[in-house]
Amino acid sequence: MNKLKKCFFVLIALFSFSVTAYADRLEDIQKQGYITVGTTGDYKPFSFYDGESFSGYDIDVAEYFAKEMGVEVKFVQTTWKQLLTGLEENQYDIAMGGITRRIARQMAAEESQGYMTFGKCFLVAQGRESEFNTLEKVNLPEVKVGVNIGGTNEKFANEYLKNATLIRFENNLDVPKAVLEGKVDVMVTETPEALYYQVTDPGLEAVRENDPFTKSQFGYLIPSGEQRLLNTVNFLMDEMKLKGVDQELMKRNSLQ
Repeated sequence: MNKLKKCFFVLIALFSFSVTAYADRLEDIQKQGYITVGTTGDYKPFSFYDGESFSGYDIDVAEYFAKEMGVEVKFVQTTWKQLLTGLEENQYDIAMGGITRRIARQMAAEESQGYMTFGKCFLVAQGRESEFNTLEKVNLPEVKVGVNIGGTNEKFANEYLKNATLIRFENNLDVPKAVLEGKVDVMVTETPEALYYQVTDPGLEAVRENDPFTKSQFGYLIPSGEQRLLNTVNFLMDEMKLKGVDQELMKRNSLQ
């Protein structure tokens, strides 16, 4: 009798493990009728929250993904510092919004294929480009450099601008304002964001936008192990390129 009981419990345990092991987030999304997207809302022109609604290139992409999946989309505001934590704690199904592909993120989650090659550059007040067009000119104690906490901009500054005076901001939208107000001399940013601000604000100027300090790509983050959801996202990205949807959305969001 004891042996029979033991075998029964072993079978139950194996069955439970099997159910857990084959949990499928894509299936859950389809059943619940919506996909949740974590985004910071502070990185124009990819993700911007105005207090009422989200807008930007990756917001449009998220809405496209949801439409193609036959579900709705719900946005969850997060921060750069909490981006991976929110994904790990199931606060959202996918993270989007100008997220740089890098190995540390790949080790902690699944990363989609890349889209849009870009590089690190600077944003300064109009007329100050020649003052800050090299790392050597910026990497000085008297130069105030603004970065958003928890993102790759902060990582870049920590590595290459160790001698500069780093001023850290919780909200990335506050950094261009600080440049305009003279609170910081330089903002560490990426080429699309720098060009966006240069076009939309006459008081700001991009530095090294045609010759950035690094080269990277943006991508989307998906919880570790969710291969079917990752495959679906990559498939939809391929479809966007094939149909020219990505180009339409880039034009709409001043990325071309």
